[in-house]
Amino acid sequence: MDELMTLPVIQPNATPEGLNALGQPRKPNWLRVKLPVGKEYAKVRSIVDEYKLHTICESGNCPNMGECWGAGTATFMILGNVCTRSCSFCAVATGRPNEYDEDEPRRVAEAIQLMGVKHAVITSVNRDELKDRGAAIWNETVKQVKLLSPTTTIETLIPDVKANWDALITMISPGQEVVSHNMETVKALYRRVRPQAKYERSLEQTRRTKEYGKRTKTGIMLGLGETREQVYEAMDDLAANGCDILTLGQYLQPTKMHLEVAEFIHPDLFAHYREEGLNRGIKYVESGPLVRSSYHAERHVNV
Repeated sequence: MDELMTLPVIQPNATPEGLNALGQPRKPNWLRVKLPVGKEYAKVRSIVDEYKLHTICESGNCPNMGECWGAGTATFMILGNVCTRSCSFCAVATGRPNEYDEDEPRRVAEAIQLMGVKHAVITSVNRDELKDRGAAIWNETVKQVKLLSPTTTIETLIPDVKANWDALITMISPGQEVVSHNMETVKALYRRVRPQAKYERSLEQTRRTKEYGKRTKTGIMLGLGETREQVYEAMDDLAANGCDILTLGQYLQPTKMHLEVAEFIHPDLFAHYREEGLNRGIKYVESGPLVRSSYHAERHVNV
């Protein structure tokens, strides 16, 4: 018998005791993190504020912000902080963006240079209202970072281009080492979790990125009600479409307006999924309750 079958299923609504601010049971011990403090955290905070930059660390309520900022790294979010999508899991504001700053690539590049980071992660909101999906700003940002910090490696976590494959090439061509595009969830939950996205289209975006010659990466959240078989299916699909790197982490509900957590996944099951992913042909799998797309991203450059 699979020993993992004996793991307890920790369901958020199983007990009325020890409720948090959302009226749900408190997170398991393995999901508790320290508040961000320290000199390096303050330095990054200062640079982000001075250059008027957005970070997904803040907009996405990332639990690893203290650890990453304390190490002098951050994930920069370009093209504003208002997204044209309304995904039911995401804390980033939804609406009609009015920000399109052609000087943003320079500011991002200067901030990365000041921070002295060896590996930079850059992401963005969806800009579906733009004909090129924001690809020109993406392209220039990577170029500017490479110009000021030629030894800095870069991962770009790009949005769904809605099958605008010319925009995709513009985004992934300027010299970044890793191109990531998150699947976010399993196929069966796409309509509920990502109503404006398509599972097959995101797979195709990964495949086209791999065919262009880039190191490919994606991330999936667990705890939304997916089954193990559905996770295995997603792994097989990703391997078949050329995904090199997969991150698996626990979904955490950012506000009462977002999807509730269906289950807190035990760390042992995350370890099991890591082995499954490797066995199914994915080269590198980062799997754990606190793992997020850019967590330990510097390790993914040479996969």
